[in-house]
Amino acid sequence: MKQQWKLRLANESDVPALEKLIPLSVRGLSWADYSSAQMDAALGSVFGVDRQLIRDGTYFVVAENGELIGGGGWSKRKTLFGSDHQTNRDDAELDPAHDAARIRAFFIHPDHARRGLGRAILEECEKAIRAAGFQSIELASTLPGVPFYSACGYASGERSDIPLSDGLSLGILRMRKQL
Repeated sequence: MKQQWKLRLANESDVPALEKLIPLSVRGLSWADYSSAQMDAALGSVFGVDRQLIRDGTYFVVAENGELIGGGGWSKRKTLFGSDHQTNRDDAELDPAHDAARIRAFFIHPDHARRGLGRAILEECEKAIRAAGFQSIELASTLPGVPFYSACGYASGERSDIPLSDGLSLGILRMRKQL
């Protein structure tokens, strides 16, 4: 079957659609690894729109029939994960000669999962990262994302827990890839 979706750079007008997509993606694809309380607490802080990626021209979206069904990007900034609402952001630019670029904020609509959208976005990110002169990439994967990133050549690193409200935490795994 011919691919019907289109991959493109995101723009500010995509923010409302991303704000709808992200909770659908989180709740639809993370239920086996995180409780409802964890997902709810992480939405808006850990999981959410990062407008800096859109402004930097490093965030991609996938649309089908005018609807956003996926998004993901990369960053040349120090912040490893989180939305606009995260309080401990560091938007200083990374040095491609010494630092690893970041893969950030991948969300796929559950009805379109495992159909190549994430891989297409990741390949576009890696191409742009190479063009920007980076030699390596790192990311903080949610637990449901680990098999995907492993299949794409990312090596597992340190597991940690991100503190959330109400004493909850969200398990993540740092992953890395040499280019």
